[in-house]
Amino acid sequence: MAACTKNNNSSSSSTSSAAAAASAGPGSSGSASAASGGGSTGTIKIGLVTKTDSNPYFVKLRESAKALAATQGAEVIALAGKFDGDNDGQVTAIENLVQQGVKGIMITPSNSAGILNALKAAQAKGILVIALDSETTPVDAVPATFATDNLQAGVILGKYVKAKIGSTAPKIITMDLDPSASVGIQRHNGFLEGMGLPDGTPPQVIGSALTAGDQTKAQSAMENLLQAHPDVNVVYSINEPAGRGAYQALTEKGLQSKVIVGSIDGSCSGVQYVKDGKFAATVMQFPKIMVEDGVKAIVTFAKTGTKPSGVVNTGATLITDKPIAGIDSKDSAWGLANCWG
Repeated sequence: MAACTKNNNSSSSSTSSAAAAASAGPGSSGSASAASGGGSTGTIKIGLVTKTDSNPYFVKLRESAKALAATQGAEVIALAGKFDGDNDGQVTAIENLVQQGVKGIMITPSNSAGILNALKAAQAKGILVIALDSETTPVDAVPATFATDNLQAGVILGKYVKAKIGSTAPKIITMDLDPSASVGIQRHNGFLEGMGLPDGTPPQVIGSALTAGDQTKAQSAMENLLQAHPDVNVVYSINEPAGRGAYQALTEKGLQSKVIVGSIDGSCSGVQYVKDGKFAATVMQFPKIMVEDGVKAIVTFAKTGTKPSGVVNTGATLITDKPIAGIDSKDSAWGLANCWG
């Protein structure tokens, strides 16, 4: 997410420290500018459009948005695509929300090129649109984005894995998303950067697969890759479902103890994999913070006409029970107290 798959096997689908993100809580809204739209009276309608409605990451977004809105004189109307990449479904949801008279729309764009016209049409009617979790392309297609710095999340994981593997030459298999998803590209490239490797497919990457962030697809792909690459010693996964699928395939071959598996998301099930020693580490992101920042920004816009602006990083932190000196991290006990899903 990457909060980026179509079923409950998915998580999503982020540098300020997580400690700061969790303790400081929501509230940062970037810089602000005055705009038309203030002076709203009565209940403020806020739209939320996610990639799917079943992914635990998006469930957390929806629950957190509705809970905060109830304290702010607002209500959240939550809609979603049918699957990750369902641009038509997201366009229909945006149009539906416009017709319902929302003051603002928060959206986790699947592939922003496919929804830009709908976003422009909504903004032309004076609706504030905020991106959550994933940036639009171009990023200034919306005034503000509240999201994990996904490139930096990958860097955090890559630096940890590089330190953990030490002088051993890495033989990496990557469990990726798909070529059109910015979240997947940013996390992948960030991981390579953290490992000290160039973007693309350096020789240290001995295999890769497009998993859609799905556990079953990742397991099948990993089973196939292991036939050619049983010497793998590092697995990077776009999200924790993909990591679980890869781990299961490794286990079936008796290779799990020989491979460092790292992931990104911070779901409770992912953190449990860290606690159980199945993942060496995961990088936690904070959906509650990003959506609460979005709700507050829309309420402020509805009341005063002031828009948020810019990209606000909502934090990412490394979760591991095998800390390495010089690399900031939290243990799985902290992770389980702050996880989602």
